[in-house]
Amino acid sequence: MTKKPQNLFEMAQAQLDEAASLLNLEPGVHAILREPIREFHVSIPVKMDDGRAEVFKGFRVQHNNARGPFKGGIRFHPDETIDVVKALATWMTWKCAVIDIPLGGGKGGVICNPLEMSEGELERLSRGYIDAIWEFIGPDRDIPAPDVFTNPQIMGWMMDEYSKFKGYCSFPGVITGKPLSIGGSVGRGDATARGGVYAVVEAAKHLKIDLNNSVVAIQGFGNAGSNAALLMRDLFNSKIIAVSDYRGGIHNEKGLDPHKVVQYLQKTGSVVDFPEADNISNSELLELDADILFPAAIETVITGENASRIKAKLIPELANGPTTPEADDILYQKGTFIIPDILCNAGGVTVSYFEWVQNSARYYWDEDEVHQRLNKHMTRSFQAVLTESLKRKVDMRVAAYVVAVARVAEAMKLRGWV
Repeated sequence: MTKKPQNLFEMAQAQLDEAASLLNLEPGVHAILREPIREFHVSIPVKMDDGRAEVFKGFRVQHNNARGPFKGGIRFHPDETIDVVKALATWMTWKCAVIDIPLGGGKGGVICNPLEMSEGELERLSRGYIDAIWEFIGPDRDIPAPDVFTNPQIMGWMMDEYSKFKGYCSFPGVITGKPLSIGGSVGRGDATARGGVYAVVEAAKHLKIDLNNSVVAIQGFGNAGSNAALLMRDLFNSKIIAVSDYRGGIHNEKGLDPHKVVQYLQKTGSVVDFPEADNISNSELLELDADILFPAAIETVITGENASRIKAKLIPELANGPTTPEADDILYQKGTFIIPDILCNAGGVTVSYFEWVQNSARYYWDEDEVHQRLNKHMTRSFQAVLTESLKRKVDMRVAAYVVAVARVAEAMKLRGWV
């Protein structure tokens, strides 16, 4: 019997193991890919507004750079752990490979509660994180980006701090997800959601789902989830019947106006108690009668316990790791079609890659060009994974891993690593 994964990193390793078995991957290659190349644990002293000093623990994990520089976001979260960061760095390797951009996988995190910190404290923490890792990052080495509870302003501070160490007045290519006025790319704000929606279009063609009459539920109403709601409503007039955040969810079977929900969220800090809907729990949202269910919040929300009750025909994973291996098996047997996270939410890293390219060239594209290039990458990658899925008679997640792992393994061999 296969050992049940005990944490997110073991889950990522188990997913790799399945693809490695199908590919008959050489044991040496497999062993290298199961572990990060390196990981950093740092202590970051920060002077708080009340004058006391507080020390924050931070991480940076560099998983694999056979295909190009490490790439991955930085998370500020009170429950951050090294195993979560290792899992996310591993998934970023596969994400860059499956979407076919020349980057590897990395990830960073700091244990903190940014919701309880002032802007000045956040700036000092952001700069302190770069002070601790600057020697190990760079535009040709490791390129951080925003993630959970980090944003373009934080990326701007980090880029500026790195510039001080390098002695340049600006060094934009070291960080992506920056504000537009200091080297950011148009189209980055909704890139994760837009890329996911482009993948949904391809899945709908395959499944013969009419998006113009589709019913949609979205768990998680942060950047990815809210933009997915807006895009599905504005592009296809899909009926958004439920959305949620960390406090809970709202439901209206006649449909929600996501523009109004966004305005309410900005005003109150949560979607809960939205006047044109009934409150529901996050777990109830997952089991609603919808054609499309976007998990766009946190990890492992679709499990072996609730998978049999999920009614959606299509599950595009905008979150990282929202579905456990046990749930995957149940949903595949039910005929539920999952667009796996390493493919579905790759729009964010793809436009980050575009930003990096534009920073290097000092030439910037307009939004239409960014959208067209993103659509091309997502469509081509979806079709490559679908072809592998049909050929091997496996689910889309296994197929995505097969495509990604094969590409990374080939790069390792060509470099002479094994």
